[in-house]
Amino acid sequence: MSLYTDYLKEIDARKEQGLSPKPIDDGALVAELIAQIKDTDNAYRNDSLNYLIYNTLPGTTSAAGEKARFLKEIILGESEVPEITPAFAYELLSHMKGGPSVEVLLDLALGDDAETAADAADVLKTQVFLYEADTDRLSAAYEAGNAVAKDILESYAKAEFFTKLPDVNEEIEVVTFVAAEGDISTDLLSPGAEAHSRADRELHGKCLISEAAQKHINELKLQHPDKQVMLIAEKGTMGVGSSRMSGVNNVALWTGKQASPYVPFVNYAPIVAGTNGISPIFLTTVGVTGGIGLDLKNWVKKLDEDGNPILNNNGDPVLEQKYSVETGTVLKINTKSHKLLSEDGEELTDVSSAFTPQKMEFMKAGGSYAIVFGKKLQTFAAETLGVEAPLVFAPSKEISAEGQGLTAVEKIFNNNAIGVAEGKTLSAGSDVRVKVNVVGSQDTTGPMTVQELEAMAAMVVSPSVDGAYQSGCHTASVWDSKAQANTPKLMKFMNEFGLVTGRDPKGEYHAMTDVIHKVLNDLTVSDWDIIIGGDSHTRMSKGVAFGADSGTVALALATGEASMPIPESVKVTFKGKMADHLDFRDVVHATQKQMLEQHGDNVFQGRVIEVHIGTLLADQAFTFTDWTAEMKAKASICISNDDTLIESLELAKSRIQIMIDKGMEHENGMLQRLLDKADARIAEIKSGAKPALTPDSDAKYFAEVVVDLDAIDEPMIADPDVNNADVSKRYTHDTIREVSYYNAEKKVDLGFVGSCMVHKGDMKIVAQMLKNLEKANGTVEFNAPLVVAAPTYNIVDELKEEGDWEILERYSGFTFDDLFPKTEARTEYENILYLERPGCNLCMGNQEKAAKGDTVLATSTRLFQGRVVADSAEKKGESLLASTPVVVLAAILGRTPTLEEYKTAVEGIDLTKFAPPLSVPSTTKSAHF
Repeated sequence: MSLYTDYLKEIDARKEQGLSPKPIDDGALVAELIAQIKDTDNAYRNDSLNYLIYNTLPGTTSAAGEKARFLKEIILGESEVPEITPAFAYELLSHMKGGPSVEVLLDLALGDDAETAADAADVLKTQVFLYEADTDRLSAAYEAGNAVAKDILESYAKAEFFTKLPDVNEEIEVVTFVAAEGDISTDLLSPGAEAHSRADRELHGKCLISEAAQKHINELKLQHPDKQVMLIAEKGTMGVGSSRMSGVNNVALWTGKQASPYVPFVNYAPIVAGTNGISPIFLTTVGVTGGIGLDLKNWVKKLDEDGNPILNNNGDPVLEQKYSVETGTVLKINTKSHKLLSEDGEELTDVSSAFTPQKMEFMKAGGSYAIVFGKKLQTFAAETLGVEAPLVFAPSKEISAEGQGLTAVEKIFNNNAIGVAEGKTLSAGSDVRVKVNVVGSQDTTGPMTVQELEAMAAMVVSPSVDGAYQSGCHTASVWDSKAQANTPKLMKFMNEFGLVTGRDPKGEYHAMTDVIHKVLNDLTVSDWDIIIGGDSHTRMSKGVAFGADSGTVALALATGEASMPIPESVKVTFKGKMADHLDFRDVVHATQKQMLEQHGDNVFQGRVIEVHIGTLLADQAFTFTDWTAEMKAKASICISNDDTLIESLELAKSRIQIMIDKGMEHENGMLQRLLDKADARIAEIKSGAKPALTPDSDAKYFAEVVVDLDAIDEPMIADPDVNNADVSKRYTHDTIREVSYYNAEKKVDLGFVGSCMVHKGDMKIVAQMLKNLEKANGTVEFNAPLVVAAPTYNIVDELKEEGDWEILERYSGFTFDDLFPKTEARTEYENILYLERPGCNLCMGNQEKAAKGDTVLATSTRLFQGRVVADSAEKKGESLLASTPVVVLAAILGRTPTLEEYKTAVEGIDLTKFAPPLSVPSTTKSAHF
């Protein structure tokens, strides 16, 4: 048996699924293809040629290495293949992006044959994915007087790799496809349940929306062959929930353009739109692929004679349609005037925000990576030649508001800005390159991040990155065949790339499936840090963190940089006193509710929430920052008191030390360096040299929200409102209700305490409630299942030491066992307590799920359709979100509780408390560490 015959078997199996041959990344298989190509009598020769030319992945894959070396042989005349002339070999090399292909091109360009060197140089001038090893060779050759190297560097200094690309078309014709009404989550574009297939782009593409939608899109493409299909969220925002590179990949696969004729299923330039625009993190992902994201504004508030919004019986503004975008509508996008036009040329709306100079560059270059690497390459070439680089790229947008103080995010960006003149102070609206301090990759997007790193020819994590971590939390609950196939391979690659990994590729330390956000919260050891993570809930309570697509994560890992605008900020402060019977989660929900009451519209969307929450330690403050993803904020920043921040940093140090003690330290010493950085930051705060981050008193905010704690008397529930007559109001996080709204009549089919929204205190609350109810009633009976998943192993270990784990285990009908992990997802639940493995569990919806039609009450973040729940033929699935005590009590009762039942159940229990800064001594801390 050979690898090739195994590949043929795989091809036959995929054919039965309606799939093409899988793109090849294995160098050993390519070596067999090459041997068969060289054998002119081989029966498989023609097919081998096709697979080599059209089905081999580029970048740093081992397959690309074999292909590049073979093409070099052809160019040098060492191998003769009639179908691949030297000219065609150069063309193929030009589409391989970097790594082995650039190495081969440099070999040829810096060689002795003048004609070959000139041809290779012409191809090199089109390439941008060069790394230090490549630029060092060019620099050395130039210093040695090599004329070809000088020619290449002069081209790079002029950025001809960019300037010689065709400009973006002035007019783009589109035909609309309304994917859904209301907010469209990225789960519709790339369901979490199909996460295992994301790296197989063709297979994963089959999960976009539905088969009927895919068929309709294809029909539109046939009817309008000269137009692009534009995917629309009617009466909503496109791409809420997560960045989801796989969602953009799927949209591009069905509606975009092929990036290269020699790389299958990699498309770019999708066009997406929403009545209320595009979710900020999803819009970043659209930019990665050189796509267009439009804010349609096609539904507007109906106004009375005085210009005030007319409200319906529910108090919501009445909307009226400004223009139609129903499926099949032909529109025109003018990229010069930045207008959206009707088919007849009538102006419909301004879309300038989609066509900033920076975004236009992404569109011209086919994505943001080429621009990031191109700028670095131009800078290198100019410095090597000793010349000033001509202004080719749009200059960084630098806005300085003279005489105006800075918000917290403005201070962080200024502190980490790259390429900004010394002494220049940037304000919101500036677009700038920044240093990234901490980067996190999670396991369902990780395989795509690996592909992106390979495609951009990256070999090792940037030395400027302080901390980088690869988690295993999203696939922690079920060690099924898919996880077994994907996870070890992912961990091996990332560990070799330089990341600390949740699982040890060598099997020397216990697999840590801790929730990535919790780990990143500990790895962030400065309030001045910038964090990038492959998940929308990358929202740290120290520094400023941005959820990102797998590609942006790859870029941050490879370069230690990111480019983004400085967002506007909304200031959130608190007044009053938190009632004893409430949990801090209720304050979080009330913040969103009161914000909408104070401002009418969601002022958080697309902005940074600067929350003045200084008396809460990082673990509990994370509950607020985590939720800001559902508030549609771009990021959040906690303003902490000095002593609280010091204690949070000491806690982070202890967690990092535990990772070291468990054997997780990387050979590059990353974790120890983080400990050293934490010590240095603590010393700065204690000495007064650099206190905890605070905004200036005269900072300018887009809006301010004051949360009145006195106005919160009941536990709050975020409701998907699945039966709202207005479809666009369903599955949003804007419906926040008091528990009494449900009159103790809302049946609960399943309770879930877990996800990144909980901390150790939540686990202790579960234990305390069981102890109290057992003492009062003799035993505890569950009328609905309760799934409990601690976010980290540290929490489990501490609960065992403190005696809380014993009662949890005693009431548990299932307790996770790492020696014998589950290999199949649970499909049915009994009315018992399930103690699940640390990790994301039900929150992800890619492994464990509730039964169709269930009403789930959970501590997690996701309430949209298709995540935790799904509809049955009889009933819509509902995922309501609440605090830990509400969830536990509801599972015991099998329904939502009354306020009186709730108060009785939590009496004497240490709930997560919060007091506004300055209203109490600064030494006040929250209840749980």
